[in-house]
Amino acid sequence: QVQLVESGGGLVQAGGSLRLSCAASGTIFTINAMGWYRQAPGKQRELVAIISSDSVTNFADSVKGRFAISRDNAKNTVYLQMNSLKAEDTAVYYCYGKIRTGWTGSKDYWGQGTQVTVSS
Repeated sequence: QVQLVESGGGLVQAGGSLRLSCAASGTIFTINAMGWYRQAPGKQRELVAIISSDSVTNFADSVKGRFAISRDNAKNTVYLQMNSLKAEDTAVYYCYGKIRTGWTGSKDYWGQGTQVTVSS
């Protein structure tokens, strides 16, 4: 069993910064990719940023230049540094991991979500 536990959400004023963390635990062979998705009220869940096992990154256009993603492979942890936050960044942020737990293929795992609220 794999668990993804997020931390670091909260309330911040527009223009401020927050850092999200997500640690994966359990029976883990390899983590192919980790990242963050978000879902605002009334909207579909969307990719924010993702980082591969060899640190190749991909960002949503709306956060490029403002957000950074990094990972600590030794700690099975991914971080999302969010700068210059805008009201439209308000959402529940979900940690994502494509994780291999055995000799079979990788599966998708999700955290429970952490609320980020940006006040304008």
